Amino acid sequence: MAMRRQRIPLLLLFLFLVLLVVLWQQNCVASGDGGREPAEFEIPRDGSVLELDESNFEAAVRAADYLFVDFYAPWCGHCKRLAPQLDEAAPVLAGLSTPIVVAKVNADKYRKLGSKYEVDGFPTLMFFDHGVPSEYTGPRNADLLVQNLKKLVAPDVSVLESDLAIKGFVEAAGIGFPLFIGFGVDESMIAEYGAKYKKKAWFSTAKDFSEDMMVVYDFDKFPALVSVNPKYNEQSVFYGPFEVVLHAGSFLEDFIRQSLLPLTVPINRETLKLLKDDGRKVVLTILKDESDENSPQLIKVLRSAANANHDLVFGYVGVEQWLEFTETFDVKGSELPKIIVWDTKEEYEVVEGSERLEEGDHGSQVSRFLEGYREGRTVKKIVGRGSPTLLGLNAIYILILLVAILVALMYFSGQGEEEQRPRRTHED
Repeated sequence: MAMRRQRIPLLLLFLFLVLLVVLWQQNCVASGDGGREPAEFEIPRDGSVLELDESNFEAAVRAADYLFVDFYAPWCGHCKRLAPQLDEAAPVLAGLSTPIVVAKVNADKYRKLGSKYEVDGFPTLMFFDHGVPSEYTGPRNADLLVQNLKKLVAPDVSVLESDLAIKGFVEAAGIGFPLFIGFGVDESMIAEYGAKYKKKAWFSTAKDFSEDMMVVYDFDKFPALVSVNPKYNEQSVFYGPFEVVLHAGSFLEDFIRQSLLPLTVPINRETLKLLKDDGRKVVLTILKDESDENSPQLIKVLRSAANANHDLVFGYVGVEQWLEFTETFDVKGSELPKIIVWDTKEEYEVVEGSERLEEGDHGSQVSRFLEGYREGRTVKKIVGRGSPTLLGLNAIYILILLVAILVALMYFSGQGEEEQRPRRTHED
């Protein structure tokens, strides 16, 4: 009995000590020793690319307002080519007034992270805005990467209070995107479009400005929304209406959407995506060589036509510049320049008698082409094929179906003959 009585206090003491340890651990967690990861995570100030893993990834996301992450695999060739571009861009992005931290994760090794952020290919680039992720699909060249990411962290609409602020805004924006400056335009008028087209253009309103700015941006009254495309040295002005008009939609948004592209678009891999996003049909002029001495004059004619036909986009491409693309419009053996209307998808139209631009008055020829297009004197063709789509896609599918049925009938008819022959032999 005495031994048993001695064991009971010892057991109680042991349980008491265990309880103290548990309470101490809980206290540590509650006080932040086990949950202080975001505060303890330090962003390096040298602008180097961070190497993150499952132990510190969430802490980095919480610690950085803006985080750009490359989910890569060590064996991926595209990832290897991207790495030096990120190394070059990282210190520039870290030095912005609104810094962006660049990081990378070996998603082939840390597959839980890859699965969490739905990484299904390498490299996958994600931009975290205060912890909210979105996939980045823009250019990966260091300079273009900086331009695109700098745009993502900018305000939807910048408010400019002076001529000096306007000049600073234009200089900081660079030439990568179109700019919209609302002189005397209330911020609320363009806030919706500033958010909607944030990835494609810079937006601002100028509250206070001098007459010098009216001369520089070529407007004589306000409110006025000035569109500037520094890359193509183009500028235009919209005087209103700024409100949505019943049954007519928003003239303001039409102006913004059309100003995202230059009047005449040089077709390349970068502008091709913009054309498809735009939604309008493209009056496409195919040249032999864009650098030919006669090409600038023709492009000038196309620009004039674009000014009068805002429901269409006018583009041009040289066979020498992009042979693979031009061949899909049946240019092999054709005399150039050639002009067509392309839906940016699978079909294009040629105007009978006006497909080729002869030497001479290009202005009149382009006008006749547009007149023929408006009147419907066109023949539709499929991109990648030279023959007209006179039957249409549905008829082609029906023809294929009929051939398949005929083949099936012939097959089963042959099977019937095969079955009959053994029977006759057996009967004999």
